[in-house]
Amino acid sequence: MDTHHGRVALVTGGSRGIGRAIVEELAHANWKVGFTYSSSEEAANSVVAELRQQDLVVAAYKADVREFSRAAEVVAQVERDFGPINLLVNNAGIKRDSALFRMNPDKWKEVIDINLGGTFNYSKNVLLGMMKRSSGVIINIASVSGMLGLAGQTNYSASKAGVIGFTKALAKEVARFQIRVNAVAPGFIETDMLADMPEAARKSMFAQIPLGSPGSPKQVAQVVAFLAGEGSSYITGQVLPVDGGMI
Repeated sequence: MDTHHGRVALVTGGSRGIGRAIVEELAHANWKVGFTYSSSEEAANSVVAELRQQDLVVAAYKADVREFSRAAEVVAQVERDFGPINLLVNNAGIKRDSALFRMNPDKWKEVIDINLGGTFNYSKNVLLGMMKRSSGVIINIASVSGMLGLAGQTNYSASKAGVIGFTKALAKEVARFQIRVNAVAPGFIETDMLADMPEAARKSMFAQIPLGSPGSPKQVAQVVAFLAGEGSSYITGQVLPVDGGMI
């Protein structure tokens, strides 16, 4: 990794939920953080304002992660603003849950294109710079859904299983350039996605968690920060569940 002052991170989907927690965690660990958001401009601006008040270095970039050319522009802009990117966190993701027999093909395609396609778009665009510098870290946010498979989530489970395969293959490909690639697989985490669930569904869900309660976005973010730092410098190609024991 570069020196303390040269730590530049790009996080996709950083305006809310787990992404926002990752942006905050990295900024507090003295990373300069650029993050993308797709539609929630107000939320993105509030993250930036809050962190800049604490004299932390952060900026937001509007981008749909499905657009490869926009990914190239964002990477170039972050590097102009802050310097070479040492860390990429592919976090942007969506759920469009439905039983497969009634799943609309658009719901399939949208989830695959954002969750898996976005991971390709940003990884591909940071990689050449990292290879030239012989250093860098890529962290992909997967899900226990991609490890276990969850009913009603064939699209989401497939996209996150894809992210896991991508992580393992890319880690082998770029290890000789001293670039590390790992994935974090959150279980049930208290985010907007979870807040909308009916109480009965929440209860049955908590019953599947040995630690008995959902995790917080901060708990996921702390694991990301660990995988980004020196303490994990000999770890690559791994998938780390943050799931209260579900797996």
